[in-house]
Amino acid sequence: MSPLYIVALIVGYFAALIFIARVTGRKNSNADFFLGSRRSPWYVVAFGMVGASLSGVTFISVPGWTGTSQFSYMQMVLGYLPGYLVVAFVLLPLYYRLQLTSIYTYLGGRFGPRAYKTGASFFLLSRIVGAAFRLFLVAIVLQLAVFDKLNVNMPFVFTVLITIGLIWLYTFRGGIKTIIWTDTLQTAFMLLAVGLSVYSVSDALGFSTAEMITAVKESEYSRIFFFSDANDPRFFFKQFFAGMFITITMTGLDQDMMQKNLSCRNLRDAQKNMVSFAVVLLFVNLVFLSLGALLYIFAEAKGIAVPAKTDELYPMLATDGALGAGVGALFVLGLIAAAYSSADSALTSLTTSFSIDILGVDKRDPHTAKRIRMRVHVGMSLVLVAVIMLFKAINNDAVIDGIFKAAGYTYGPLLGLYAFGLFSKKRARDAWIPYIAVLSPVLSYGFVLAAPVLFGGYKVGYEVLIINGAITFIGLASAPSDRRATDKAD
Repeated sequence: MSPLYIVALIVGYFAALIFIARVTGRKNSNADFFLGSRRSPWYVVAFGMVGASLSGVTFISVPGWTGTSQFSYMQMVLGYLPGYLVVAFVLLPLYYRLQLTSIYTYLGGRFGPRAYKTGASFFLLSRIVGAAFRLFLVAIVLQLAVFDKLNVNMPFVFTVLITIGLIWLYTFRGGIKTIIWTDTLQTAFMLLAVGLSVYSVSDALGFSTAEMITAVKESEYSRIFFFSDANDPRFFFKQFFAGMFITITMTGLDQDMMQKNLSCRNLRDAQKNMVSFAVVLLFVNLVFLSLGALLYIFAEAKGIAVPAKTDELYPMLATDGALGAGVGALFVLGLIAAAYSSADSALTSLTTSFSIDILGVDKRDPHTAKRIRMRVHVGMSLVLVAVIMLFKAINNDAVIDGIFKAAGYTYGPLLGLYAFGLFSKKRARDAWIPYIAVLSPVLSYGFVLAAPVLFGGYKVGYEVLIINGAITFIGLASAPSDRRATDKAD
């Protein structure tokens, strides 16, 4: 596939995004940037959140992951469903009742200012890591498919700067008000790309729809459930409960995802969005895994060597012409759409959280607040560039595996803080909370290292998130009580 053709597709695609940003960003107030003035239609938010949740990581890593993990990822996806119900019927009512712009404001009322800053800081760390992982992936594909093939000797750092700069260009005015609508376009392109890829692979193999389903079902890749070995990272209960708590933390305790829900007109609309989105996500992930099985079947049938890094399988087959030019074009658009649908909202939510939670712009006059917010937007863009370059130096694993591992350590303290705040009446002393939150991931990592020795070879997987949250909860329960006024959040 011609790199100039790819460049033309990218230019056309971003022209459409910038047009949407221009239309939706006309008013350009902080209220629009942060919450879209709470006027977003719930069904538009729900559709756009599919793309934001899947991201470029799912688009590439999940199909490639099928070769080593089979369909075991569906065990996590099944765990997502009860997690989304907790978000819809426990957390969203709390956020709407308190009329929050930043969800970490709750921690300030429940414990005090240090807890508030701690929660916001862990979100900033978590989202920077997650967004950088996702953008790292799309930057690598652009480097391989465009700049390397053009022989322009483009340093990777410039590819990253272009990748981040494009996001900044269409989000700096409208913020979440723009993101709601650009995510809708991006989700449509992503689902169209994966649907056409499934069709093209099955057609190249000469399969009818029924034969395709049978081939996937009978392949070595289609096993979903793993109950026999608790030491296996794919063990059902590990993955199911990890999926449940990953959803609660990475959606319900994440300013990025909640900012979209809080832009809905009311709580009922936000809950309808969350439930419908959860059901759709279940089927979409199954399609991605089926695509992965078909790609491995196709490579074996055609005698194509599978890359050592499984993340490279789908990009290789799509862009090298093995599946046709149409698939190559839609793959590029689908990848960009998938990656940017999560990364653009991440940049907006990072700007929101740092502006409100750390700098307190909501207490400034509108003109000063807007100026600070725009500077933060640029600063967060540069932070993402720096972290992506760090990942380039150290990354070896499948990206989706890296994201879930990182989430276990960075979101665990948030899980413990909110669980304690919601299910305990005690008000732990605010001054102790930052130390507990920092110590918890350290102790969790120590537990991961010691578990094989202490528990007969048991290896901790993504359930480290639950362990981390539990350690934070125990730490808060053990901390001295704050004898000041009764909790404002009760």
